[in-house]
Amino acid sequence: MNKAGRMIRIFRFVLFVFAFIYYLMLLEGCKKSTKDIPEEHPANPTNPANPGTNTCNATKANIEAIDIFPADNPWRKDISSNPVDPFNTEIIAGFSANAIKPDFGSGLWQNAPIGIPYVAVCSNQVMNPVTFTAYGNESDPGPYPIPLNAPVEGNGSGDAHAIAVDIENGKLYELFNAHVNGNHWEAASGAIFNLNSNQMRPEGWTSADAAGLPVFAGLVRYDEIAKGEIDHPIRFTLASTLVKKAYIYPAQHKVNSTGGPYSLPFGARIRLKAGFDISSYSATNQVILKAMKKYGLILADIGSNLYISGAPDERWSNDDLRKLGQLHGSDFEVVKFNN
Repeated sequence: MNKAGRMIRIFRFVLFVFAFIYYLMLLEGCKKSTKDIPEEHPANPTNPANPGTNTCNATKANIEAIDIFPADNPWRKDISSNPVDPFNTEIIAGFSANAIKPDFGSGLWQNAPIGIPYVAVCSNQVMNPVTFTAYGNESDPGPYPIPLNAPVEGNGSGDAHAIAVDIENGKLYELFNAHVNGNHWEAASGAIFNLNSNQMRPEGWTSADAAGLPVFAGLVRYDEIAKGEIDHPIRFTLASTLVKKAYIYPAQHKVNSTGGPYSLPFGARIRLKAGFDISSYSATNQVILKAMKKYGLILADIGSNLYISGAPDERWSNDDLRKLGQLHGSDFEVVKFNN
């Protein structure tokens, strides 16, 4: 082989060696880069959900797609044809002149949303501990899947209810006199209701309500208006002098109220008289008035006479809701109950 041929072979060999070394360097650099640069979206993230926030994308409207108690539950009972209580006249006389007052609406009252708020959560919601400060022996123990940033009635003043509805497990979680302390809730009392069952909580126990009832089940909610029907009784209050120291099913608890023989126990129902003409009212108010005729109002707590409870929502027209104040106690009748 001549000299020129040997030089070409040597050159090719050297070129091959350098090419191979360069390949190894690139390979090592690639390994190093994938090792040293953290993954932006690791396959198995280990960061826990923030217990202060709602981890569910569900909305309040989604709640209206689930059953709030079974069809044969008293909360779903049509009482429009039930007999009138024999002492109807005497009982109604105590509040016949009082006007209906919607205790909910849009905007703010005393710097807080008007009404009792609630949130929708899902089965993956973080469960937060609850420390009970007053009625722990009558409360369902925590933890509760109420986000720590959930709205509290009155921004923490007054009854300060905090409520969450688990739309996937069909459970209702309610706290009374609630506030957040660090990484947990503190509340006077709390109750958990299985929305798929008629099983009652222990008799004699309070709940987040004085009557031992679920609060949420009796709220007027704007998404029900959007649906076109309220299919449950509406929660209302009376002064202590008009409330008997007693309760009837489905209420489970009584308080030291001062009502006489012609007063109502917790759990009692009054209904708008069938002949009351609702045709002049708005479509929104007609949905509420139809429920007052079909399901009635259910006595749930001590408070101002004929205040009905609902949830705050910016879609409410406060001016329109005030027109419900044209109704008075004399427009209602007491559904027969057992003493």
